[in-house]
Amino acid sequence: MIEINHLTKTYKNTGNKAVDDISFTVMPGEIFGFLGPNGAGKSTTIKCLTGILPYEQGVIRIGGVDLAEDPVSAKKKIGFVPDEHIVYEGLTGAKYLEFIANVFEVPSAVRKERIERFAERFGLKDKLTQSVGSYSHGMKQKLNLIAALIHEPEVFVLDEPMTGLDPQSSYELKTIMAEYAAAGKTVFFSSHVLEVVEKVCSRVAIIDKGKLLTVCDMKELKEKRSDLSLEEFFLSLTHAAEAAI
Repeated sequence: MIEINHLTKTYKNTGNKAVDDISFTVMPGEIFGFLGPNGAGKSTTIKCLTGILPYEQGVIRIGGVDLAEDPVSAKKKIGFVPDEHIVYEGLTGAKYLEFIANVFEVPSAVRKERIERFAERFGLKDKLTQSVGSYSHGMKQKLNLIAALIHEPEVFVLDEPMTGLDPQSSYELKTIMAEYAAAGKTVFFSSHVLEVVEKVCSRVAIIDKGKLLTVCDMKELKEKRSDLSLEEFFLSLTHAAEAAI
């Protein structure tokens, strides 16, 4: 569902490679964790994956569609929750979701049912008539989640999605992630909360200083290295990479 081959992204102002020749594939039905320290290249990779940033080398395919060759078709397959709130605060929650539904050409009858269903699940139903500018951080995060789900994307990309969510909404999000995977869709999940990643992900990739350190199966990791938690494994890899420089 996601194919990244030899992706490289260099920032012209510094000449530094934020992402350095990374390759991996994410299959349908997977919840795939994407991990790394601050400044490792996670957000840059995600911004390339979602078409926000251009990249000078490599190929990204979403559901078999080359992102560079047909960006609109590729982006239609993606629902993206960024680590920063990007919403129109002058709109009501309902108007904002209608706008997103229009962008993704979701039929009127279908969008109404989906908005009501997800607003109910995230406890936002009674707040949709209010201005987004009046929302708390957590409410804006819930709105972002509903907006990303409204067109039922094949690929659900989440960058630190738990930030600001109350326990009930965090639970609902994890449930939705599992439902997506069970339906044969793909969840690409970046988070610093490694305990959650360890519980929900089938595989994880670890990146540091733009380099892909490993892609590992969580079941195999637990079987072969039962003495290590994902957090301990992550720290051992990133510390080793730091020492090698």
